[in-house]
Amino acid sequence: MSEDHIWQTMIQTGELGHHQVHFFPCTASTNDLALALCNTGAPDATLIVADSQSAGRGRLAGRTWHSPPGTGLYFSLILRPRLAPADFPKLTLAAGLALCKGLESQTQCQPGLKWPNDLFLHGKKCGGILTETQGLAGAGQTAVVIGIGLNVNTPAEAFSEELRAKATSLSATTGDLYDRTLLLAAILAELDLAVARLEQGDFPAILAEWRQRDIHAGQQVSWVNTQGRIVTGISLGPDEEGFLHIRDGQGLVHSVISGDISLAQK
Repeated sequence: MSEDHIWQTMIQTGELGHHQVHFFPCTASTNDLALALCNTGAPDATLIVADSQSAGRGRLAGRTWHSPPGTGLYFSLILRPRLAPADFPKLTLAAGLALCKGLESQTQCQPGLKWPNDLFLHGKKCGGILTETQGLAGAGQTAVVIGIGLNVNTPAEAFSEELRAKATSLSATTGDLYDRTLLLAAILAELDLAVARLEQGDFPAILAEWRQRDIHAGQQVSWVNTQGRIVTGISLGPDEEGFLHIRDGQGLVHSVISGDISLAQK
């Protein structure tokens, strides 16, 4: 599918709406570029977009993101939100909600969210979010980078046999092709709104909307705790701080700050 006029205009002008855009045909990781740009005075709302990534990263160590050219959205947004550092983890949940709402506005898809940062369609992962921070030396200010990878027009055969069982794209799910620029613009608009809502203290409402899309709510899930023990229990969803809670078989509620959550084997 040939690129549309707006995509080409974004590349040529370095702008998309009020966002200054750094576009790369291929890069290792848009988040790495964004973190580097944070320390060179890149303004708030700067956007780094790549047509493909050679070393896209997931949230957990050793995880990679499959980023073939011409088919997906791979971008990172630089923010300096008016938030206390303790509230930064909420940005990941807010970004997940923004990603869902952006897609819902442009497609017939009804994506779900897996805590804390994955987007799912029909039981398969379709997108992911990686939020990282970069302190500015001597400035007393912290920049936040929100990286998003989304499988848009990636055909099913482009995934390895192993990935095909657990990953999908919008196109592979629906059979339709999508305009990447329209999706990007819609997601950015929702991201801008979500960050503004967070800054205004509206996280409870954001959380309520996130929970409506929680694919693990009330499900039996497994989690490896900090001692390396597998905890199995019912997912109670994230709390007002964004931490997940799991109630095990003995009724003990575990607070999950980080880690990988999966459906328990039946």
